[in-house]
Amino acid sequence: MNGRAPMAATNPSWLGLVTRLCVCLLVWTIIPSEFARSGQTREIKRVLILHSFGRDFRPWGTYAKAIRENLEQLSPWQIDIQDHSMVSARSGDENPGPPFIAYLNALYSERPPDIVIAIGAPASNFVQQHRRHLFTQIPLILTAVEQRRIQFSDLPDSDTVIAVSHDFRLSFETILRVLPGTERIVVLNGTSPNEKFWLGELRKDAASVQKKVEFIRPNDISFQDFLKKSETLPPKTAIFWHLMNVDAIGVSYEGNTALQQLHAVSNAPLFSYDDGFFGNETVGGPMYSVLEISRLTAAVAIRILNGEKPRDIRLVAIKYSNPKFDWREMQRWDISERNLPPGSEVLFREPRIWEVNHWQLLLIATVILIQGALISGLLHERRRRRLAEVESRQRLTDLAHINRSSTVGELTISIAHELNQPLGSILTNTETAELMLKSPSPNLDEVKEILADIRRDDQRASEVIRRLRSVLKKTPFEITCIDLNETVRQVMGFIATVGSERNIALKCSTESIDLKIMGDVVHLQQVFLNLMINAMDAISEAEAIEREVSVTTRRSGAWAEVSISDTGPGIAIADLAKVFDPFFTTKPQGMGMGLAIVRSIVEAHHGQISAANQSPGGALFTLRLPILRDQATSV
Repeated sequence: MNGRAPMAATNPSWLGLVTRLCVCLLVWTIIPSEFARSGQTREIKRVLILHSFGRDFRPWGTYAKAIRENLEQLSPWQIDIQDHSMVSARSGDENPGPPFIAYLNALYSERPPDIVIAIGAPASNFVQQHRRHLFTQIPLILTAVEQRRIQFSDLPDSDTVIAVSHDFRLSFETILRVLPGTERIVVLNGTSPNEKFWLGELRKDAASVQKKVEFIRPNDISFQDFLKKSETLPPKTAIFWHLMNVDAIGVSYEGNTALQQLHAVSNAPLFSYDDGFFGNETVGGPMYSVLEISRLTAAVAIRILNGEKPRDIRLVAIKYSNPKFDWREMQRWDISERNLPPGSEVLFREPRIWEVNHWQLLLIATVILIQGALISGLLHERRRRRLAEVESRQRLTDLAHINRSSTVGELTISIAHELNQPLGSILTNTETAELMLKSPSPNLDEVKEILADIRRDDQRASEVIRRLRSVLKKTPFEITCIDLNETVRQVMGFIATVGSERNIALKCSTESIDLKIMGDVVHLQQVFLNLMINAMDAISEAEAIEREVSVTTRRSGAWAEVSISDTGPGIAIADLAKVFDPFFTTKPQGMGMGLAIVRSIVEAHHGQISAANQSPGGALFTLRLPILRDQATSV
């Protein structure tokens, strides 16, 4: 200290450091004392838990966890819990008694536990056997142990027991009740010393129901081999799960491993006797309640820690609680609730969708009803519209037929002239043939040529009549696949004579490829006929020098386009917007329905029509009709 004083005096940083250390020491000294004065610290009670196989071996691991939780909830003191496991209980070949006892006594020589809790038969048997050398004055609770595994005559005043009473016969009878028609029960049990003891007890309880069902005990094979067999068990088989801590080849199964593996592959339902195995894998039945036994154990421990003598706490062995079943496993194995014992409780029932989403379903139902009403109204309106469309289309068909008849009436002279030509030729050729046949040596080759001319003229007259009938016939609006080029050419042939008589040149230029559309051929013929007749009328009325009507077809994207132009005076600018209106006409004797019908027919084909004037003179009408989809995508 004397050697360091000058350094502290000459260096201010050292002085500050020493000051801070002094402050910290003062705080560390004052704070604990203040807490002690305020009563915020609690007395510590030390609890030693002895496990039969290990902390996580079922079912005792489940009990241990619940006991710890209940101790912490019920204790007015701070609880310090220490755990030790009887690992040697997995095999009967070892004798670890003295070393383990010496280890525990040495470990707790200075600070012994306030109470010891042994869980399960192996731990309880060990403590009872070595009680004279192990925690002799410390209170002991033996819990979750079957009463047949306890030596009640050797129980000292410092010990108490929370025992249980197995009833395997009730478990087997419950299986037969829940699954009527069961023919065999596979009893699954391990091979540790404790499990071997219960194998004999299981045989005794099974004897009472042996006549009703066959019992199978696969104790001579490993658990993994049994897993393979469990995949193909015979029908009407059930599995009773007792214990599987150690299998036939000495493999230990801790926690949920074994039961989960069996549940994943087995083709038969699993039952058990203990709540520690319930919740995910087993169907259920009458079982011990982990919660009940654990709460009772913790309550007894608190009473003893509070000063009550263990000898004054003597409890009756606990029996199975009311049966309970896992709804999910019942659904999996098609188990009816009618087969369950009286007083059974069904857990893990999945709530109905109505129970979980009551308000949501009400809202959805309301929305559906509103949508249904709207859809119903829309369907009714759609039906009315379709009826109106059908009626409108029928009227359009009637009006179009009248228009066609009127147009043909105007062409009567031209039609008669077109018919007179082939008929006159037929008459002349017939008379000539008769004269030739009256001669002594008729020239048969010339007769053959005359007959060929007669046939040609007859076909020509028939074609004129066929075209006339196709225009005049009254048919419903019928959509079919047609070639627009061919339809235009047919109309051009029909009015060729009219153009010749009026000294008007008709020109037709069609697309090199077929223009396939969906349409009614008669109505489209009427459209082209009306437009071409109107074009010829415009030229005739104006006495134009160039007398020509041109018809052109071409493809424009997904549309088939038809242009009809003339060399007449064109359409007045003021009339361009009104030419397609009903009853609008510039002809003295016209009704003004021709172009209105044309527009209606084009729109019924989902097309468009427009009218314009050409810069050189004359009117131009352009039709656009949708090409067939297959043709539109292939080109």
